[in-house]
Amino acid sequence: MLSYILSRLVALALSLVVASLVIFVMIELVPGDPASFMLGLNAAPDTVAALRAELGLGGSPVERYLRWVGGMLQGDFGTSYTYRAPVAELVTARLAVSLPLALMALLLSTLIAIPVGLYAASRRGRPGDWSVMGLTQLGIAIPNFWFAMILVVIFAINLRWFSAGGFPGWDQGIWPSLKALTLPAVALALPQASILARVMRSAVLEVLGQDYIRTARAKGLSRRRTLTDHALRNALIPVLTIIGLQFSFLIAGAIIIENVFFLPGLGRLVFQGITQRDLIVVESVVMLLVFAVILVNFLVDIAYGLADPRLRRRS
Repeated sequence: MLSYILSRLVALALSLVVASLVIFVMIELVPGDPASFMLGLNAAPDTVAALRAELGLGGSPVERYLRWVGGMLQGDFGTSYTYRAPVAELVTARLAVSLPLALMALLLSTLIAIPVGLYAASRRGRPGDWSVMGLTQLGIAIPNFWFAMILVVIFAINLRWFSAGGFPGWDQGIWPSLKALTLPAVALALPQASILARVMRSAVLEVLGQDYIRTARAKGLSRRRTLTDHALRNALIPVLTIIGLQFSFLIAGAIIIENVFFLPGLGRLVFQGITQRDLIVVESVVMLLVFAVILVNFLVDIAYGLADPRLRRRS
């Protein structure tokens, strides 16, 4: 198991190096001078030069890259020109919204998808299976921002159970904060639950066709015990993959939902940084999001090894 973990750590490190190079090069290729854009067309050259020095735009690309990576390794992500605050503080404040939102959405989608997928697989070809597949297809087809607006109309405007948007802050109490994140989490979770349920159904059906499942049934094991004790664990490999990808998406890809509900999350911070050409914010936050995606994939790989001992032996 140790060699398996070490090989995954090497892959993680190499992925981070490649990702940092790609992000830096893409930012470098953006046309125009960020300092001139921020100050306007009529800015004096010395003012533009001073701002370029403040933004760390001086020196060769190699020097800027090494300075950027070295700062991140030391926990220094630079200072935002737009917000006049350290990027690390901005990320910490926004992560306090995005991370609980992603965890809530992932928990909801998993709690919905696994039993629904098992139910559909156990009733293959029956009306229950058709109904589940139809509902999941509908969940995949509906955009999450449209579903979010429907939730706002029903539960915020008509029933007045939740607020239509905004985030009170964790200092106002856990319950008000969780309540503010409930509708966004549901809007994010249901489309992801539809995908996960279909993957769960397919994985369980594939496992149910294996010889050891038929042997267990022939020995008198009930269908329910066969599903829960044998089929479920062996069907978790593709499901874990989707869960890892979904968490990465929920952390990095909830920009639209955060804007619909006016949530001060990481996605909205990246969007504002792009529109305001605050490159240090964009570079650092995108790199952190990439790190989160790679880290989640690393943890999924470790979960593979725990769920399937053959992978540990193969490494």
